Amino acid sequence: MVTSELQFAVKPSLTPSELDDVGALVAEARWNQLAADWRIFIELGCVYAAHTGEGRIVATTATLPYGDRFAWISMVLVKGEYRRHGLATQLMRRAMEQLAREDRIPILDATPDGRAVYRRLGFEDSWGFARLLRRERQRAAATFVGPADVTIRAMVDQDWPALSAYDAAAFGAERGAVLAGLRGRLPSAELVAERAGRIVGFALGRDGGLAAQVGPLIADDTAIAAALLARAVDGLEGPLFVDLADSKQEVRSLLDARGFTEVRPFTRMLYGSSTRFDDAARTFAVIGPEFG
Repeated sequence: MVTSELQFAVKPSLTPSELDDVGALVAEARWNQLAADWRIFIELGCVYAAHTGEGRIVATTATLPYGDRFAWISMVLVKGEYRRHGLATQLMRRAMEQLAREDRIPILDATPDGRAVYRRLGFEDSWGFARLLRRERQRAAATFVGPADVTIRAMVDQDWPALSAYDAAAFGAERGAVLAGLRGRLPSAELVAERAGRIVGFALGRDGGLAAQVGPLIADDTAIAAALLARAVDGLEGPLFVDLADSKQEVRSLLDARGFTEVRPFTRMLYGSSTRFDDAARTFAVIGPEFG
C-alpha cells in the first residue's frame, strides 16, 4: 500500500459503506463499539478519517466536546496493513490542532501501549480505571442490600432534567446529549437512586459488539453506587463490561464476587495537565474510554 496516496477528511456524516469500514476497524481491533456509538460522534463531535482514493476508510480519530473547557479524543484506529506509517499520529495532531483553536483541553483514556505514545505528544497521567468483564451471570451471587433510606428504581423521562444537572456537577461539564444517546440501549441498567425525592446516584448502559456495558455510574457514596451496580448487573444476562475507577475498591469487591475479572487497565490523560475535571468521590464507573 502507498500511504502517501491516502486522503484526509473530516466526516460530517458516514455513508452505509463508510459505516461498514469503521465497523471493520472496530472488529479488527476487538473493540466494542456499534454504529450507534459512531452516530454520537457524528451528531455531537467530529470524525477524522484517512481514506483511499476509492473512498474506503482505513484510519480514524474522533473528538467529542464537553462544554467549552475540554473534549474527548478517541476511536484512534488504523487498518492492519496501514499501521506503522504514522496515520494515527497525523489524525491525532489534526484533532488536537482543532481543539487548540477552540481552546479546549484534549482528554483521552489510554491503554498501557497507547500511554507511552500519548505521553510523547504531551499528555499527562491523571487517574486510572480498569475494564472488568463478566462472561456470564453468576446466579449464586448474594443479594446486595443498599441504604435503607435510598430507593433504587427504573429511570423515567421525568428524571432527565435533574439527572442531567446531577451528572454535570459530577462530570465537570454538561453531557446530557451524550447520555441521551445511551437511553434505550440497555434498559435494565437505566436506574436512579433517590433519597427524600432527590437524585443521589444513577446508572446507564448500552449494548456492544463484544459485551453489554454498564456505565456511567455516578453516586453520592459507595453504598449507593454498590446498590445501583448490584441491581444492574444482577438483572442482566450474558457478557458484561464495567469500567471501574481504581480508587473504588469496595465496589470492586462486589464485582469480584459476581464473577468479574480485569481485562485491561486504562489511564485517563489530559494534554498538558494532570488535573481532573470530574468529582473523584462521585465517579465510580465511566461510560467507556471512547466517551469518558
